[in-house]
Amino acid sequence: MKKLAKTLFVFAFGLLYLGSAMTEIGNATEVTIDQDSQGNFVLKRSGEPFFIRGAGGTDHLTELVENGGNSIRTWGIESLDKQVDGKPLLDRCQELGIAVCVGLWIQHERHGFDYTDQASLMKQRKMVRDAVQKHKDHPAVLMWGLGNEMEGPSSDEDVPHIWKELNELAAIIKEEDSNHPVMTVIAGASGNKVRGILEHYPNIDVLGVNSYAAASSAASAIKAAGWEKPFVLTEFGPSGHWEVPQTAWGAAIEPTSRKKAASYYVTQSMLVEDAADICVGSYCFLWGFKQEKTSTWYGMFLESGEKLPQVDAMCRAWTGKWPANRCPRMTSFTSDLNQATVRPGQKINVHVDATDPEGDSLEWTWAVQAETTEQSVGGDRESVPPFFPDCIVKTDGGDAVIRTPTKPGSYRLFVIVKDGKGGASAENRCFQVAAN
Repeated sequence: MKKLAKTLFVFAFGLLYLGSAMTEIGNATEVTIDQDSQGNFVLKRSGEPFFIRGAGGTDHLTELVENGGNSIRTWGIESLDKQVDGKPLLDRCQELGIAVCVGLWIQHERHGFDYTDQASLMKQRKMVRDAVQKHKDHPAVLMWGLGNEMEGPSSDEDVPHIWKELNELAAIIKEEDSNHPVMTVIAGASGNKVRGILEHYPNIDVLGVNSYAAASSAASAIKAAGWEKPFVLTEFGPSGHWEVPQTAWGAAIEPTSRKKAASYYVTQSMLVEDAADICVGSYCFLWGFKQEKTSTWYGMFLESGEKLPQVDAMCRAWTGKWPANRCPRMTSFTSDLNQATVRPGQKINVHVDATDPEGDSLEWTWAVQAETTEQSVGGDRESVPPFFPDCIVKTDGGDAVIRTPTKPGSYRLFVIVKDGKGGASAENRCFQVAAN
């Protein structure tokens, strides 16, 4: 009997604990939009001011917190099914104190979606309603990210049919959830887009803007178009591959790692100083790894997991301090290969200078890779171009001998330097192999 009584006690205690845990996870955190005594918009979670120090992506969450971040942004509801450290994404974020802007992917016309097809619209509305019903009470939810660049990443046309449908979708969210604001994200701070939203989309609470080279002026641009509600800079980073100089054969020239880091820091700093009246935060892009134009253009981490200088820059911007271990710095990249047209099978010397702030010994990796031929837009998925390991003839730290590929075409030489303690820098140089 004693053994049975003990078993029942443990079982009852377990049920009590489980019920308590479920209550904690099931209690929505109320998020409101207020204004302070100076008229500046303030986002509040459970009544406390919350300025978004955020990043786009679902990886490296511990590093985000360690560097001063407090929020992530996702793009599609399927991201919430991801297991992070053995737990669902929202649960792990709650443990770490990370608030989540939950992305609800709204279909794009450029992907074939027909906004005149009622069956498709009803299916999308059901998706939104189901997603909100499922996740609205999780305390890690910050707001709903209703759509991302669904008007088209490079379009400035009037799209009232899209804004009107978003207004319907936002109404569904508000019907299901009164505790979290609705944000919609557009590509660039186009005045025409802002005016269309003002006319056709009154249910929006927060306007998100993805911007790169012009990121620091996004807030002033939307205000000039008449925007008076809260604003979030939802993507920013280096200049986009459509915004930079090109080689003579049309290859986009990727900014150096130091220039990228400076872009992140300057944008974040200017945003806080110049747009305090409407800005409630930002999300840098991308807190992870991604092949987009190159494997290093937008990702703030290598595929192998090391952070890049952009992470250090955001730590400085968020906290006012540098991290304890900073990434190595590349200070020069010298070679006749740079932006050159060369012969097939030609041997060329390369020299790169790099230092480490803490004096750590450096590990070097060299690679030749074909230029991508995919003309993707708006962050669409790209395949990884082939590598040519036989082109690396000899390496010695920052010195290398490269044999150019035998096949004519456009290529990049990558060099990656790591400090062995989780930090790295990565750069590349374009070159073209001519036909014989």
